Amino acid sequence: MEASPGAHRPLRKTVVVGAGAVGSFFGAMLARAGKRVTLVGRAAHVEAIRRDGLQLRWASGVEPVRIDATTALDAVRDADLVLFCVKSADSDAVAREIAPLLRADAIVASLQNGVDNAGAIARHVRQTVLPAVVYVATEMPAPGVVAHHGRGDLVIGARDAKAANDAMLAARMQAVVDLFAAAKVPVRISADVVGELWSKLLVNCAYNAISALSQLPYGRLVALPEVRAMQRSVVLEVLAVARAEGHPLDPAAAAAAVDAIAAAMPAQISSTAQDLARGKPTEIDHLNGTVVRRAAAHGIATPVNQALVALVKLAESAGRERHVPA
Repeated sequence: MEASPGAHRPLRKTVVVGAGAVGSFFGAMLARAGKRVTLVGRAAHVEAIRRDGLQLRWASGVEPVRIDATTALDAVRDADLVLFCVKSADSDAVAREIAPLLRADAIVASLQNGVDNAGAIARHVRQTVLPAVVYVATEMPAPGVVAHHGRGDLVIGARDAKAANDAMLAARMQAVVDLFAAAKVPVRISADVVGELWSKLLVNCAYNAISALSQLPYGRLVALPEVRAMQRSVVLEVLAVARAEGHPLDPAAAAAAVDAIAAAMPAQISSTAQDLARGKPTEIDHLNGTVVRRAAAHGIATPVNQALVALVKLAESAGRERHVPA
């Protein structure tokens, strides 16, 4: 249940919880526009930012951005806007931890992969929780460094149809749009953000696991006809599950979206690939794994997505063995 915050105050302070590549990028965009931002991240990342600033790496060069950073979740206490960017598997635990710390009128925006995170956060947080669809290609090649490879825009919306008709919520979402507009980050309000999350999940399912298993960028994947055929099979399975879940997606638009990603971000390696390369747990259970679980509930066969989940999990286990200290 959402709080009734009364008259909405301007969004003066943003805190990024789980400041990896995506969270650090959007936090840096706000900070370089003069907005108050604190990144909450891992110790090595925080130490590097405190020492040298956040190094925002563009195709044209490196831009140092001065920004506050900490490892302490207590930073959310004075936040008007929380950008919730933790890995999907950590949503419940982190939401539970920040819930008693948040201002009554705070906004929590989930900038995460998958379709379930806003609901997971809202189970613990009574404040406004906004699902967000993230379109940006980033990576963190070293602590304190974020490389931008393409795009950098968001789609936000209400979690359900009832909330979509709430005038107060509409005003609060517009405040988020205005905040990011000042930083030249396009943010669009969608009347069906959950449907758009399914569209994004479809694209992630088509690329993330295959990029992870091959450790290749999107442009290299689509150059191989056999990979494009596999992607088409993945898309057909996701379309069937989304339809069963009440989110019918347009097949032609879905195919176009998959093609557009490789064209817009040919050099991007998926976040799943980056996790595998570092021996970290991936979010495969919240990507292709979500499709497989939801499909089973509807009696839908998803053999290609199921195979990709199994292979990524196998690669994860091998990666953990390689990264175990001697």
